[in-house]
Amino acid sequence: MNNLIELQNLKKYFATQKAVDDISFSIEQGSIFGLLGPNGAGKTTLIRMITGIFYQDSGSIIFDGKKFDPINDITKIGYMPEERGLYKKMKIGEQAIYLAQLKGLSRNDAVQKLKFWFEKLEMQSWWNKKVEDLSKGMSQKLQFVTTVLHEPKLIILDEPFSGLDPVNANLIKDEIYGLAQRGCTIIFSTHRMEQVEEICDKIVLVNLGKKILDGTVQDVKQQFKENKFKIKLREVPANSNDNSFTIIDAKANEFIVKINEGFKSNDVLQSFLQQGCTIESFNEILPSLNDIFIHLVEGTKSTARAFQQI
Repeated sequence: MNNLIELQNLKKYFATQKAVDDISFSIEQGSIFGLLGPNGAGKTTLIRMITGIFYQDSGSIIFDGKKFDPINDITKIGYMPEERGLYKKMKIGEQAIYLAQLKGLSRNDAVQKLKFWFEKLEMQSWWNKKVEDLSKGMSQKLQFVTTVLHEPKLIILDEPFSGLDPVNANLIKDEIYGLAQRGCTIIFSTHRMEQVEEICDKIVLVNLGKKILDGTVQDVKQQFKENKFKIKLREVPANSNDNSFTIIDAKANEFIVKINEGFKSNDVLQSFLQQGCTIESFNEILPSLNDIFIHLVEGTKSTARAFQQI
């Protein structure tokens, strides 16, 4: 699969602050890519360089096979910021048409596409309302529509589910999947790690201006696994002590075990089978992205403090 966008050794400094410090990664066309990091990590600065709001101090951005040209390429990008970018006093229909025309659509095309999206997301009755009359969730749906209306190649969504109830969150989630299946490339930025695990194909984690991790969600979870397994037995074993594993937790006939160095999962299974136990389930426990996120972010903070003391 071809890459829609490649960031090559990007740097952006503000006075003495290294907001983005030599970051590189690529995003495949048609993928849903998670851009993760704590507050102040450099995510917003990266997004602003990708959208041409900021120019990098050094490094390069390759977009759709060539050097990124903010003037000509910006119409191929849809950006939905976390902060609302809507005019509160303007009627919703006219505002959506205006924003679509800024992205190169004619008024007639904008109206036709808006009718399609408004019907799809059950927004038909909003046309003559003002933004200030909408709830946070309704505003979020409107902002999503104005972001994707011109059918951009790259869609950047910053906390897209903020303020949405579960029904509308699922509605937007289905649309995100649909856009990716039709070839759109999506950068998804959020603090909700469970959403990242569910939605994203690949992720990059940045902190203190540096990239500290990237890869597929599954590969990242495999990288940080701790050889922990959950085993459920039909009977409680007479003896659960064994050199092949250490029991982390036990509840009746369910055990959380950690396989000791030099042993394999088959050794654990054999230990219980030799006691005549019936194994009902045996599952590896992979760390959540939330656990990995906290572990790595706290680790980079500790390293930074150590360097400051030298």
